[in-house]
Amino acid sequence: MTSLRDMQVWMQNALIDPQGVRTAEVAQHLVPSNRLSAGARLGIYQRSYITRLCACLAEQFPASRHALGAALFDQFARVYLAEAPSDSYTLYELGRRFPAFLEASRPDADAPEAWVDFMLDLARYERALFVLFDAPGHEGKHWPTVDTPDADLVLQPCFVIGAYRFPVAQYYHSVTDQAEPSLPPMVDSFVAIARYDYVTSSFPISRLHYGLLSAMQEVGRVGAALALLAQREGVPEDQVHAAWAGQIRARWIENRFFVSKDA
Repeated sequence: MTSLRDMQVWMQNALIDPQGVRTAEVAQHLVPSNRLSAGARLGIYQRSYITRLCACLAEQFPASRHALGAALFDQFARVYLAEAPSDSYTLYELGRRFPAFLEASRPDADAPEAWVDFMLDLARYERALFVLFDAPGHEGKHWPTVDTPDADLVLQPCFVIGAYRFPVAQYYHSVTDQAEPSLPPMVDSFVAIARYDYVTSSFPISRLHYGLLSAMQEVGRVGAALALLAQREGVPEDQVHAAWAGQIRARWIENRFFVSKDA
């Protein structure tokens, strides 16, 4: 006699990997109805399960679905779910491996094409944005002001930066605003993403700003990051400090890039 646990494991595997289910197994575990065979009844749940997961992926990657088109995106999604089935108790993690899957299955490996690079960058951006929706943040706590000393400023926990070959943030927000953007031309794009009061916002930044934020992620302190950026760019350190104090500091504090070190 099959135990409840064995039945649950079999049913889970039958939903995740429909191709691996043998007809004889279905008859052993399920009974037919007056109108449907055991296999047909199982098929309803198998199709519903995959359809639901495809819908979840579409919610996590709406701009990628727009760029690829619904039909092609759903084809990629079904192959992805077959090769990388859900392995978490929450669907929040469903798209974790999707950008890497697209990279591994790109159709132009021998002769890279720009539109494929765009799709990869867009999926990376959407995944980064999605992760910040539920990531541990700084909500309900004190935020620094322009009077907070540099020595007390650290990057906030719900913050990421990205470097892309296309303006993916602009494309994404055009899609979510119900526009119909065309595929953009290749141009370097740098983005900072921060969450404040449970609202996630993207900020376009320059290459040098990206370099400074990268340095802050590496060394953790504003002063050391400014010195590191000056060294990497081959410019006087006082010039970097002047740009930080006069053009960058107040805006980044206002945009909630930082928290106080002991907050």
